[in-house]
Amino acid sequence: MSEAIRYERVGDIAVLAADNPPVNALGLAVRQGLQAGIERAESEGAKAVLIYGTGRTYFAGADIREFGKPPQEPGLPDLCNRIESSPLIVVSALHGTALGGGLEVALSSHYRIAVPSAKVGLPEVHLGILPGAGGTQRLPRVAGVEAALDMITTGRHVGAGEALKLGVLDRVVDGDPRDIGLAYVQELLDSGAPRRAVGELPAPAPVDFDSVYDAVLKKGRGQQSPATAVRSVQAACEAATFQDGIIRERELFMDLMNSDQRLGLIHAFFSERAVSKLPELKGVEPRPLASISVIGGGTMGAGIATAALLAGLNVTLLEMNDAAAAAAKGRIEGNLQGALKRGKISQAQFDTLTNQSLTMATDYAALSDVDLVVEAVFEDMGVKKQVFTKLDEVCKPGAILASNTSYLDVDEIAACTSRPQDVIGLHFFSPAHVMKLLEVVVAEKTALDVVATGFALGKLLKKISVRAGVCDGFIGNRILATYRTAADHMVLDGASPFQIDKALTGFGFAMGPYAVSDLAGLDIGWAVRKRKRAEGMDPRARDSSYADKLCEGGNFGQKTGKGYYVYEAGKRGGTPNPEVMQLIEAERAAKGITPRDFSDEEIVRKYMAAMVNEAAKVVGEGIARRPLDVDMTLLFGYGFPRYRGGPLKWADIVGLSDLLDDIKTYAQDDAYFWQPAPLLEQLVADGRSFDDLNKETA
Repeated sequence: MSEAIRYERVGDIAVLAADNPPVNALGLAVRQGLQAGIERAESEGAKAVLIYGTGRTYFAGADIREFGKPPQEPGLPDLCNRIESSPLIVVSALHGTALGGGLEVALSSHYRIAVPSAKVGLPEVHLGILPGAGGTQRLPRVAGVEAALDMITTGRHVGAGEALKLGVLDRVVDGDPRDIGLAYVQELLDSGAPRRAVGELPAPAPVDFDSVYDAVLKKGRGQQSPATAVRSVQAACEAATFQDGIIRERELFMDLMNSDQRLGLIHAFFSERAVSKLPELKGVEPRPLASISVIGGGTMGAGIATAALLAGLNVTLLEMNDAAAAAAKGRIEGNLQGALKRGKISQAQFDTLTNQSLTMATDYAALSDVDLVVEAVFEDMGVKKQVFTKLDEVCKPGAILASNTSYLDVDEIAACTSRPQDVIGLHFFSPAHVMKLLEVVVAEKTALDVVATGFALGKLLKKISVRAGVCDGFIGNRILATYRTAADHMVLDGASPFQIDKALTGFGFAMGPYAVSDLAGLDIGWAVRKRKRAEGMDPRARDSSYADKLCEGGNFGQKTGKGYYVYEAGKRGGTPNPEVMQLIEAERAAKGITPRDFSDEEIVRKYMAAMVNEAAKVVGEGIARRPLDVDMTLLFGYGFPRYRGGPLKWADIVGLSDLLDDIKTYAQDDAYFWQPAPLLEQLVADGRSFDDLNKETA
């Protein structure tokens, strides 16, 4: 027997206890132990088998340490078939989570009991695959096709109560999983219950699978794994035998295993876990963090305050006057009302957060004892320096002074204080209580324990925290400015903003760049353009003014009802604003540009080439330490399709050499904008990839 599975006899019952901490992952030793345990129980004359997990969970899923390695026998599909085919009654007792392969093992058992807090699910689609050990064949037989399609295509976790109603579980009982499992098995034996193999149950009734496939593909913005899983469930209904369905499931599983989307999603999975693990912070203790202050109660500041309150922090929000403070409190209460309606907090918690945990203030003296201050005022260096000068005077020694700036120089902000070691950038994304990305911007003199505290705060707020260096726009907005400029150049040359948006949502982005601008507010980009022009633009840079004219007319996007698109009350989304093309055509004529046609494929390629090239510069300059930092920034802050892994993973997949050739071709028409990144050129010359750099820094 494997040490990962402990074998015990209790009367006629063979007990197989998983002991593979921390989550009883279904690694080789566990699979071998389960198979050996079933065989031993059969050879020793047991009448039934109980499978359960010690520690905090049943089998939580596959062993991620085996990802990408050659499979070793017994594989999970064979193990599940072996468990199901046993002539003994096999029962699984679930607690914690039974996810992916864990639920597939449970479904291959003949009966299932769980504690009320248990959760089950088949989240494989999030890794670019589908349940490959019978999950798409067995789940529809116990839960019905519609419920199975919902669980499999969304990958959502289902609580024990719902799983019982669906038929995934046979019983839910409070208690120790071993105890309730043994009692249930004994009851089954005493009542003469039959062995009940899910694979021997009748095939479920079919649905309109073509319609479901199309709907799932559209909802996933082109992600293949959920839609392919629909076809696998279809096999459960239409295959001649259960075994034929299993064979079809395996074929579809292998198709996905060999897909680029699986590569992207696996990269995203591991990178999400690696991004906040920085070698320089190993052993560095963060500073205490019990209370924070937010300066500025607009949309961003109210969102930051909301996120902090929901994380259990006491928050003091500073505004200029009582009226502004009242408005800010109203925004925070509105955010928390949303959490209340969604069941995230109770009415009692809402009352505590708004009346006790939140303090409104109009005097800087109220910030004298907070542990950390986040400034979220207008994006103007003069204004921010005034705020930090005042904070330097009133905040206690050791308090962390953080700026939520999106673009400005954190070193320059820190220099106006007597404690630059305590200053850091914490760039949240709006709405801050919803968006998961946090750029932790490390200035030249920022102390390591301040950096550690920034990451600790991000973890507390359940953010994906990425380390960024100081430059205009840091990681995300610097890259955004470049690929957005590439889009603007294509508009001048003949594409429309609406075609570009359509091409990029077809690529998998949640929104196109012009729709995003309308959502964020066109005045933000306008302010950035004016600042850069005031600082002096290189005469070789192609500039455009049609968007400025939109803003001059008071059209700032969704908040004014008109931008690139026109927005009507009560209607979702917008329709193209006809004035936009008039402005563009007038500028083309003034600049002497003869417009040409662009294909959607050319738009995507040029847009992505600009993104990758700038991202390579960001990594090469050390603004981002690793390519995966860029990928996580774009995934969690900019709507990049997760199934493509991020721009630099996408670049590895499509080929760096071809991308570099494209960039050099584009440079023949605009050598200033299309300057190849030195890092990209070096990687191509060495025959290496961005992922090689990730592995070097792992």
